[in-house]
Formats: sequence, structure tokens, C-alpha cells
Amino acid sequence: MVQVIIYTDGGARNNPGPAAAGAVIIQGGKTIAEIKQYLGAQTNNWAEYEAVALVLTEAKRLGLGGQGIEVRLDSKLVAEQLMGNWKIKEPTLKPQWAKVRAMMAADFPGIIFTHIPREKNKQADRLVNEALDEAGH
Repeated sequence: MVQVIIYTDGGARNNPGPAAAGAVIIQGGKTIAEIKQYLGAQTNNWAEYEAVALVLTEAKRLGLGGQGIEVRLDSKLVAEQLMGNWKIKEPTLKPQWAKVRAMMAADFPGIIFTHIPREKNKQADRLVNEALDEAGH
């Protein structure tokens, strides 16, 4: 049963280019954490993975490991790769995938990833843009 909903987003301006990650953790219908981080020059797909890794680190810190968690993201590529449905062809994404999968195995065994339309991911998208703007990009 899903007890925590997480929205993540990653983006790069000019892809590759200045990149950032954003995420929101919701428990019991309330936002309990927001994350935004500038990532330097990266691709948007790399940033999407990093957003998941950052938010899972925060979820573990908040003691949410082992709970039913659904991660909603607007990157179909990342969602499908993390669920094991698609292969990782881009070499730079393999370490990102491995990092997230290790976190899943250690602390979030029942986690699910759901692809959502971009319009339903406004909070996480806002955080990505705030991080880029604050970094001067």
C-alpha cells in the first residue's frame, strides 16, 4: 500500500547544459519535504536520475525506508528503466541507474515508479527551475 508519494523532476537548459533536480515528498496528503539542487552541466536524463537519488536519500533520512512509496516522474525513459522494462543504452546513465537500484534494494524494496504527464509534475518542475535560476542559469 502506498503511504508516501514522491514527485521528481530533472532538467537541463540546452541539454546538455546547466542542470538541476527537484523533488517533493508527500505523506498523508501533506508536503513533508522539498528538494532542489543545481547539478552543473549534465543532460536532462542524467538530472532525472539524480533527482530520484537525491529524494531517496532524503526519504531514508526521514525514516521512510520500508514504507510503500510511489515515485511519480515525467520521464518515461527513467521510469521504465528503473522498473526494469527498458534497457539502458546511454553509458552515462548506467552508473545513475545502478546508484538508484542499490538504494532501492537496500531501503525501498517495494518502491514503484509511475510515469505522469508533465502537467501533473508542476511542483517538482518549479523546484528545478528555481535551482537553475538561483545558480544564475
